[in-house]
Amino acid sequence: MAGPRQWAQERSELADGGGSTEDQWALAPAERELVMTKNRANRLGFAILLTFFRERGRFPRDGVEVAAQSVAVLCKQLAVPTPVDGEALPAGRTAERLRAEIRVRFGFREATGTDAAMLTVWLGDHVAGEAGGAIEPLIERLEARCRELALEPPTSDRVERSARTALRTHEDRFHHGVYNRLALAARERLDALLRPDTADREDATEAENVGSAPAVLLQLRSSPGRPSLASMQEAWAKLELLRQIDLPADLFDHASPRDLERCRQRVAVEVPRDLRRHPDAARLTWVAAFVSLRARSLTDDLVDLLLETMHQIGARAERKVERALMDDLKRVTGKQNLLFELADATLAQPDGVVREGVFPVVGEQTLRDLVKEWKATGPTYRVTLRTVIRNSYQGHYRRMVPTLLAALECRSNNDRHRPVMQALDFVQRFAETKVHPVPPDADVPLDGVVHGLWHDAVMEQDSVGRNRVDRMTYDIAVLEALRERLRCKEIGVVGANRYRDPDEDLPADFDENREAY
Repeated sequence: MAGPRQWAQERSELADGGGSTEDQWALAPAERELVMTKNRANRLGFAILLTFFRERGRFPRDGVEVAAQSVAVLCKQLAVPTPVDGEALPAGRTAERLRAEIRVRFGFREATGTDAAMLTVWLGDHVAGEAGGAIEPLIERLEARCRELALEPPTSDRVERSARTALRTHEDRFHHGVYNRLALAARERLDALLRPDTADREDATEAENVGSAPAVLLQLRSSPGRPSLASMQEAWAKLELLRQIDLPADLFDHASPRDLERCRQRVAVEVPRDLRRHPDAARLTWVAAFVSLRARSLTDDLVDLLLETMHQIGARAERKVERALMDDLKRVTGKQNLLFELADATLAQPDGVVREGVFPVVGEQTLRDLVKEWKATGPTYRVTLRTVIRNSYQGHYRRMVPTLLAALECRSNNDRHRPVMQALDFVQRFAETKVHPVPPDADVPLDGVVHGLWHDAVMEQDSVGRNRVDRMTYDIAVLEALRERLRCKEIGVVGANRYRDPDEDLPADFDENREAY
């Protein structure tokens, strides 16, 4: 008699032999010898039961689970004809006797009611949270667990009941765990999301009855839309509303992401009126999970609006400046020859008049076109572009900055990006003020922050000749530096998902095992 070790050994040897149908259904010499001891009429059926059990740790529930190709492989090995009607599995007492012999061979036993209860508890404690509400993964894990314990799984109906019971038990435990951690005020604010936002409760009740007032929850589901001051203010208002619910910061720290996503989807597709009919624990857990995930997505939306806004400011300014300059721009060809001709004419009459000595060689209009081209492609273009961007930011987009900085809390533990973080704090301190030149004694981070287009424009001199930072220009430079680091995930945002702190993606033991990772 063999035991579980032999089952595992034979299964391992089979896996090492390959994954084809012939390999999986190949009979080992000892197995073929055992099959040949059976009555000729039962050899094929016994071989099917034996190889199927060796593969899956259970017997086929019906003939459909046994592929015709697999039966053909066994028929070839046993030199028996392939069944015409496809019915090769034994039945009745013969089947019970053969199954019992196979169980003994592999050291398995039938699962009892106690075993089924134990498996249900195990599923609820270790698997249900990872299944995402699907039954099939639970059934697969239950069968795998039975193989580990050398148990033949219960019937398919009992296995499905165990999976559903485990899932329901896990959900109830999860719901009550979250519900018990919610303060009474937080529960009331969560329930308020399922009702219309009306100042007068009587009017709200009447409007709700006639279905004319949408619940607050429906407003929270909508996306922010195109980047604009209005869309940014709308997204910030939604985020502020969600933050006012004041969920515990660690409420879902140990929750499975799949559990949270299931809760969010439930709230996203079900109308508020129907949500209110569910039990308190389930309803409030679903809404709390929706609030937590929606706050993260709104934070991501605000970051997206910031990135897109800064991009639009520069892109629109470039188009505007290019259109203005292209109207006057005329490309001058042969500039190198013109330079030699101009030099020759000038040296020929060093004391002469330009109109008399130069213009006959290089025409006045050609020189004017040459100057325009230089202005359109040289420093004049950059100065004009900076001016347009600055005016656009000052006249419209600057009103978004206090809202954005109040909504987004940026973090970075990398010392390389510390100047940008300090510059961001500096901009935030002056966001609501009307001070344009920064006080001369202020410590303004410049290195590692201001570069490119703004490097030569951020400093200006006051009436007494002191160098001072122009705050409007500095704001733009800081926001562009922040945009680049957010896109590269060098700086994270608290409460975001896609733009979360990069350190959150590190394993919990990263500091202790940095070299290993």
